Amino acid sequence: MEHLDTNERQLIWERIQKALINEQIDTFRAEFLEMHPYDQAKIFEEQPEDIRLIIYTYLSPEETAEVMEHVERDQVEELVAEMNPSYAANVLAEMSTDDAVDILNELDKNKVASFLTIMDKNSSDEIKALLHYEEKTAGSIMTNEFVVVQTKQTVKEAMRHLRKEAPEAETIYYIYVVDVEKRLVGVISLRDLIIAEGDWLISDVMSDRIVSVPVGEGQEDIAQMMRDYDFLALPVVDFQNHLLGIITVDDIMDVMEQEASDDYSKLAGVSDMDGRDENSFVSAKKRLPWLIILLFLGMFTASIIGRFEATLDQVAILAVFIPLIAGMAGNTGTQALAVAVRGIATGEINNSSISKILVREAGTGIITGISCGVLVTLIVYVWKGDVFLGLLVGISIMATLVVATIAGALVPIIMNHFKIDPAVASGPFITTINDIISILIYFGMATAFMHLLTS
Repeated sequence: MEHLDTNERQLIWERIQKALINEQIDTFRAEFLEMHPYDQAKIFEEQPEDIRLIIYTYLSPEETAEVMEHVERDQVEELVAEMNPSYAANVLAEMSTDDAVDILNELDKNKVASFLTIMDKNSSDEIKALLHYEEKTAGSIMTNEFVVVQTKQTVKEAMRHLRKEAPEAETIYYIYVVDVEKRLVGVISLRDLIIAEGDWLISDVMSDRIVSVPVGEGQEDIAQMMRDYDFLALPVVDFQNHLLGIITVDDIMDVMEQEASDDYSKLAGVSDMDGRDENSFVSAKKRLPWLIILLFLGMFTASIIGRFEATLDQVAILAVFIPLIAGMAGNTGTQALAVAVRGIATGEINNSSISKILVREAGTGIITGISCGVLVTLIVYVWKGDVFLGLLVGISIMATLVVATIAGALVPIIMNHFKIDPAVASGPFITTINDIISILIYFGMATAFMHLLTS
């Protein structure tokens, strides 16, 4: 089944739309169900509500569930709300448990209670088992749809059990092994199970070298672990090593996208970048807290400049270079910040490598500072014909770039040490902090060498 581009989806949709208009249910189902669920979801998302309401009547809850698993999360609440409550409950019951939990976590608590009451008891109990876990932890993203076998089973018995459970399992590439008390003791790959002799015991063919995560582990750390180990699935256990669920690679890809979006939002000084359907008031409400904090930091920067009013009165030309120095400080600080946040997120920066990173960034700051400082000194001298003014601006640029680079790398490392998300050390904050540093350096030097500038 090939991935469809926008034009291909449009052509198929035109045929589907014609079938809908003419109430040709069989034609619609043949065209629609032939597509991959991702392409179904893309077409589905683009339709007005009245068309979607017709489509619901042509699809079973199980077929709609497969589409919903590929719909963008920010549209799910709207789609569930427009469905008949009984139909919506059946759709959620047919979805993978972890996907259903993700959707229910976005809904009003009263709606959640209603859906759980309507759906069958088995599905309701499975969903309830995952709903109480804290958001963004292993428990909140794991699924309880997996295959488990016991140590004392034979390979033949395990294969029979696998064939029975596989249709409901999210993945069968790994089969987990538990003891009589349901503690995780091993894992066996599907390949090893297939090639093993039928009368061998599972305990003889399983691997007891298991990598698992506690149920309260943060999803970002889990994503890092699965990337490092190239796992397709990862078991989740409680404090007594009982197997509670598994986390699959498709869920981790969603987590990585979400974490990247969150980090980008914080680096931009915005609490939430996902706002396609927001009105202006909601968007402003999210951005105002950051802007107000930065406003006060900006006022503090202005007050610092005010303290050097006497210096500016005597050498007014100094004001021309304030944007240059402050801008360069902000730019280099943001570059160092981006490198540090990425290093922390990928695990490249840890306690043993902090000093190495800071030395590297300091060296980078010195090289870039000297290069830019010399260049600016020559430009200012040629432009204004004042060697001392050129030296003042050049040395200020050099010192500012060194300090700003170190600050840009150090701030997120410090925040990470205190268990604060380093992405909170956002670009606007680093820029404002480095503005203050650059102004202090620039005017401090100007005041100290005032006699050379006014002579």
